[in-house]
Amino acid sequence: MNTVLTVAQQGEAILNLVAVAVSEAEFNCPWLTELTQAMHATMLDRNGVGIAAPQVYISKRIIIVASRPNVRYPDAPEMDAIVMINPEIVFQSEQTLDGEEGCLSVPDRRGQVARAAQIRVRYRSVQGEQIETEFSGFPARIVQHEVDHLNGVLFVELLTD
Repeated sequence: MNTVLTVAQQGEAILNLVAVAVSEAEFNCPWLTELTQAMHATMLDRNGVGIAAPQVYISKRIIIVASRPNVRYPDAPEMDAIVMINPEIVFQSEQTLDGEEGCLSVPDRRGQVARAAQIRVRYRSVQGEQIETEFSGFPARIVQHEVDHLNGVLFVELLTD
């Protein structure tokens, strides 16, 4: 059974920090694997479609993106969970899409946020492998939302409505 972690809530200082990169020595370590498994379990437990390490009180550049239909996002497309270490958005389309967002750290609030319709992300796997992937639509929105967490930004600061 995986550990479900406590989720930091809006107003807590950890959510305003710029998270630090995972260092070369930390790749492929048991603690990184255990942390990402606990983050995934926490995200599933809270019906999230993504989670960032700062949300579980770890100021490291780690996110999980896992779009799937649930009670919070009934129309979300299904995709396998992707753990991204040190993610960097290397391209974003000029075209933006408005869409509703919520956040595990802001449980009672949802709102419209404009996000790039398409992005390309460069990141490392837990083992340290370099990967570059393109996302569009809802999965692209999740990546941008989670990368914002790594930069100390909550979606409520970006609301368009």
